[in-house]
Amino acid sequence: MKSILSSPKTDMFRLRISPEVRKELEAVYARNGLTLTDAINVFFQQSLNAGGFPFPVTEENAEIVKAKAMARLVRELKAGDECTELYEEKDALRLLGVDQ
Repeated sequence: MKSILSSPKTDMFRLRISPEVRKELEAVYARNGLTLTDAINVFFQQSLNAGGFPFPVTEENAEIVKAKAMARLVRELKAGDECTELYEEKDALRLLGVDQ
């Protein structure tokens, strides 16, 4: 099996991701000297080496992800409590992407 990291990269893989998450991920990997593309290639290589996920996918992991998501939601709700901007109902619905 060839190493993903050293093989030529001629194929494209597209991924949709929130801009905020992308910035956070880029910062995490930059601290380790990697681009987001490098990090994805490392993940793929480790997946091939392991024959699946390169880490255990368990209920415990799911609970950790849920706890982190809940903590983020609480932070965003607190930030919203401090918001002083007022919106008309139709504008608020439009911002939320709700069809009227």
